[in-house]
Amino acid sequence: MKIVGVYGASGCGRGVMPLARHQISDAYLVFIDDGDHPSMVNGHPCHSWDEFLATPAESKQVAIAISDSRIRKRLSEKCAVNGVGFVEIRAGNVVEMDDVVLGPGAILSPFVTLTSNIRIGSHFHANLYSYVEHDCLIGDYVTFAPGARCNGNVLIKDHAYIGAGATIRQGKPGSPLRIGKGAIVGMGAVVTKDVPDGVTVVGIPARPLTK
Repeated sequence: MKIVGVYGASGCGRGVMPLARHQISDAYLVFIDDGDHPSMVNGHPCHSWDEFLATPAESKQVAIAISDSRIRKRLSEKCAVNGVGFVEIRAGNVVEMDDVVLGPGAILSPFVTLTSNIRIGSHFHANLYSYVEHDCLIGDYVTFAPGARCNGNVLIKDHAYIGAGATIRQGKPGSPLRIGKGAIVGMGAVVTKDVPDGVTVVGIPARPLTK
């Protein structure tokens, strides 16, 4: 028996499990959750991490459905140490065009589009109706909220978060628009210039958030 776990039984995980169920027919599907959880969630068993590890199986894989990228990284490292692999989950209507390379563990929700000549790192989350245009380079543990729009020639570093309905303007060949490591682009923001590491930007055009 193969077992595939959706790590996280909250809202994100509950949205991912139906995609996994549609995509994967040859494995036992479970939720994994480290907090207090019921024994069943939406018709699937919900295990603790220790219970998941203790379940006999010929192979074990997970999809980490946790929105916080730092937690996602920590869980991916825990899986790797324990010999648990990663599975990519994608909706059946995801559009992927030419020369797109995705790292392990991606989760691609319905109506996501990835056009051409794109490189994306590990454990990427692309939520409903988000897109990545041509010639983009995206790091590890990056999250696109629903409706996030990334136009061509953009570089997004690790752990960046692109908020719901945000738009990133197209960069130039050889001079991409840059979103820094751990940067946050607020909901509905329109990014027209580089965002430094760790900075939150909001508004139209996007500007650093000040307290």
